[in-house]
Amino acid sequence: MANKKNKDLNEIAKLEKAIKEKYGSDAITNPKSLWDKQKEEEHLKQLRGFYKKSSKIKTICKEGSFTLREKKKRTPNQRTCPVCEVYSFDMKDDVYMGRYECCFKCYIDYVEGREERWKTGWRPNN
Repeated sequence: MANKKNKDLNEIAKLEKAIKEKYGSDAITNPKSLWDKQKEEEHLKQLRGFYKKSSKIKTICKEGSFTLREKKKRTPNQRTCPVCEVYSFDMKDDVYMGRYECCFKCYIDYVEGREERWKTGWRPNN
């Protein structure tokens, strides 16, 4: 049994050596060895900021130490473009649907370069 374990460890050492030669020493370095207290504090600070921005709870009333909160209502993603009436699952369309209320294709055809006119309510005649 001990012989098999040594063979496995030798095999691992050969693999690590080959990886190091091909990709450099950073490829076999344990990421935990590069982590320090300062990086941990920065990471936690970024996490707090992220969760603060993405919080789905808004404050209704705050008096002293008492805070009343209300959950945000989730609106389902609209999948049908109101301009061309095409149904899409493309993530790119989700971005333009949220910002311009049209799919990516309609953005290119009607909105790009004319954002101000679009924001005032202009829509193409179908």
